[in-house]
Amino acid sequence: MSQYSKNTTSNLIPCLRYRDVPAALEWLCRAFGFEQQRVIEDEQVGIIHAQLSFGSGMVMLGPVVDSEYGRQVRQPDEVGGVSTQSTYVIVNSADGLYNQAKAAGAEIVIELKDEDYGGRGFSCRDLEGHLWNFGTYDPWSEPVAEQNAPREAY
Repeated sequence: MSQYSKNTTSNLIPCLRYRDVPAALEWLCRAFGFEQQRVIEDEQVGIIHAQLSFGSGMVMLGPVVDSEYGRQVRQPDEVGGVSTQSTYVIVNSADGLYNQAKAAGAEIVIELKDEDYGGRGFSCRDLEGHLWNFGTYDPWSEPVAEQNAPREAY
């Protein structure tokens, strides 16, 4: 373990910005099964910070605003719809979540499939174009010997 790593529930927490934070909160909970853990509002601005949990993981959301942090990131629609990073979420049932996300209007960009490295998953975009990956592959529970075993060439 890194000397800087705090022993906490989840060390890595993706941070996303949305133009319509209330709509994003509602949609992410409905489409992907997130749960609102904390929402902080400002009387004049509205929601300034939100935390959504998913098992032991979390994602933090904030509004698109002109700020020191805000000037460091761009929304997908500002850069041709592409993402420079995405979030992978480990799930029990990729098939079930795929159907739920699709019914909520998620744009499926990589169809549900079995992965060569194990597990089953899919990739989609949310209502503001952020890229999400969901799958059953769990790198924490896969045996190291199998992960690093050389594959025989055919």
